[in-house]
Amino acid sequence: MKESLKPGIRYEHKFTVPKSKTVPALYPESDEFLAMPEVFATGFLVGFLEWACIKAINPYLDWPLEQTVGTHINVSHEAATPAGLEVTATVELVAVEGRKLVFTVEAHDGIDLISRGQHERFIINKEKFDAKIGKKTGNT
Repeated sequence: MKESLKPGIRYEHKFTVPKSKTVPALYPESDEFLAMPEVFATGFLVGFLEWACIKAINPYLDWPLEQTVGTHINVSHEAATPAGLEVTATVELVAVEGRKLVFTVEAHDGIDLISRGQHERFIINKEKFDAKIGKKTGNT
């Protein structure tokens, strides 16, 4: 992690929602999800917010040796967004506590505020992380 990784880093990320990121696509194995409206799924919204946070701080890491993993998410999903609309995430790094990073996050679909909240990520060493996962799966 570079010394320049400090609170105050802001980033804006845009994405046009395809049908493949709507509720029925979240778990196509689920009859319940398949019957639901084709709007931006909360699960995909969370991933989009994580993506924006990753993009915000990667220039401040020794990427790809250093990466971040999500450890906590506390966000609202306040409005439905149909496929075809562009969503914009605005994120800000508000705290650096050792390897723990805390962000405020917000997303808008051009019509409504669709999400706001907080997200935490943790800086990892990719090789060490992969080795630990390898032990769990027996692939050491």
